[in-house]
Amino acid sequence: MIRAGEISEIDAILNITKSCALNMIQNDIYQWNQHYPDRSSFINDAENQELYVYVINGKVVACISICVHMDEVYLPVKWKTKNDNNLYIHRLAVHPDFQKKGIGKTLMDFAEKYAREKKFASVRLDTFSVNKRNLKFYESRGYEQLEAIYFPKQSEFPFYCYELIL
Repeated sequence: MIRAGEISEIDAILNITKSCALNMIQNDIYQWNQHYPDRSSFINDAENQELYVYVINGKVVACISICVHMDEVYLPVKWKTKNDNNLYIHRLAVHPDFQKKGIGKTLMDFAEKYAREKKFASVRLDTFSVNKRNLKFYESRGYEQLEAIYFPKQSEFPFYCYELIL
């Protein structure tokens, strides 16, 4: 079940993202670390009603942030649509114990349906260039790879921006 996430669930969500970070590091993917994702990002998402969680038997096992405001880091990117009516996906995480069960796909289906219902022009996101599984996942959904951006606190390697025109 997908529902709005609450501030009281942020510790559980941070446990998920830390578990994901450790799992990625074991696979030589240094995408997330002690700097990101952070508590304040999730608090902000929850306060703005942009945080959603996937719950199984009352336990939060995955999360996604569906945001309406463009982060400054995206300003120089040459997007395919105008910068005035877009939805941004951040912090999609599925606890490693629940990965490869279609939960990430279900969360993206939810986000894209939300975007279509609210008449957004596109869905935008970024993902780590070294995370080949994520690149394939988004490309298989019809997202077009655009420019690279950098998050020096996370990695020397780029993050690729993606956009799905609705």
